[in-house]
Amino acid sequence: MNTNMEKVIIPREEHSISRSLLSPNGVKVLYKLREHGFIAYLVGGGVRDLLLGREPKDFDVVTDATPNQLKKLFRNCRLIGRRFRLAHIHFHDEIIEVATFRSTVDAAEAAQEELAEALPEEPVEAPAEAEQLEEDRDRRRRRHHHGPPILKSEDGMVLRDNVFGTPEEDAVRRDFTVNALFYNIADFSIIDHVGGMEDLKNGLIRTIGDPMVRFTEDPVRMIRAIRFASMLGFNIEPRTEAAIEALCGTINKATPPRLYEEVLKLLLMGAGERTYQMMRHSGLFEPLFPHFDAWLSRESDCYPHVRVGKALEWVDDQLAQGIPVSPSLLIALMFGEYLEEKVAQFRDEGLPPQQATDAAVAAFAGELAPTVSVPNRVLVAVRDILNMQHRFQKTPGRNGRGVVARLSFRDALQYLRFMEQLTPPKRSLGDWWERFSAQQSEGGESAPPPKGEAAAAEGAKKKRRRKRRRKKPGAAPE
Repeated sequence: MNTNMEKVIIPREEHSISRSLLSPNGVKVLYKLREHGFIAYLVGGGVRDLLLGREPKDFDVVTDATPNQLKKLFRNCRLIGRRFRLAHIHFHDEIIEVATFRSTVDAAEAAQEELAEALPEEPVEAPAEAEQLEEDRDRRRRRHHHGPPILKSEDGMVLRDNVFGTPEEDAVRRDFTVNALFYNIADFSIIDHVGGMEDLKNGLIRTIGDPMVRFTEDPVRMIRAIRFASMLGFNIEPRTEAAIEALCGTINKATPPRLYEEVLKLLLMGAGERTYQMMRHSGLFEPLFPHFDAWLSRESDCYPHVRVGKALEWVDDQLAQGIPVSPSLLIALMFGEYLEEKVAQFRDEGLPPQQATDAAVAAFAGELAPTVSVPNRVLVAVRDILNMQHRFQKTPGRNGRGVVARLSFRDALQYLRFMEQLTPPKRSLGDWWERFSAQQSEGGESAPPPKGEAAAAEGAKKKRRRKRRRKKPGAAPE
């Protein structure tokens, strides 16, 4: 990978980042590292979002201090990670992630350099002064490489990466140009090694280096490219986009639990509908959800399946209003129509509603397991959300208080409200259960059931309870 890229320094008066916008805890970490003689920069999404006028979700720091040095320097430090060691600096209300500069040297090259340095030097002619300075610089750079070497699989996927390097090398090792900008607390400047400022102005997501190589090293970078483009409203640079389309089938080389976490990030960031469309367009959606994608490609009664897009738009609206959406509700909404068809198939085979729903969710879990591993607790909640849609039809029915007390009640009610939004009813069951829930929490009386069900409820109240027969005193036990 070419590291000889021109460095650009943007002084404080030419960019919009003010120290007052930074996390106070992040500033403490940066200054403490500088006070102890280390290089330290703010890096990544925090710098990118501040330059775009967005509120950063986190503030990451990069430094030349090794993980062990960070552990000694910060008492509130915890080291994490196997593939690449990171330090988490814990504060009362925030965690600042600190990474050591990574190197561009791979394991084979590092071994060759160490072997060459161990061999006795042969006498050669004295090099020119410029060449001597370059050799000295390279020798100093090599001495910065320490820690276990990079470990790659046979097809080039990075499994471990603990070779440390210089700031220039670290910038080049990052995934996208807009994520490789450094904020220097020493003079409040922005340091750009990879042309990130230009891509930020042009609204482009571009890989650093050859995208075919970078996506082979870590296939999840393809998902990250989609996520950043959707979240920021950017376009994906043509060469990067072509690489995603060519390598989309390799996404399943990442572990299913990791892909589940990445899918959650994709769809719960407030631009889920646009992300969904980009995923299908790029070819990434099919290898993640092969059975569901095949179903989406088939029309139902001559109509395309549009409910998925509407569900994700509804999720985006909820998040924009500050209303949280749980992973189980997201999955129930996104795959709801697909699961309802499965339930109908099991009903046709003679299963009752609840057992049909249980069987449908179990079959769905089996389809997802090889690609996107959804935790069992989430699937159980999805099953409850779907089962409660049948229960909501009875107001209040038997044990209405028990329905409200269930853990999935709020998510199930949100699912009901989305369904009512698709086909507005004459009388909203969602409103009735909302009132009933509020009255139960206040200890008040039940809400009156909708018309038509009042008589049935009254009749049920008038039924006489059977009296229990009392045993005669002194009767012998049977």
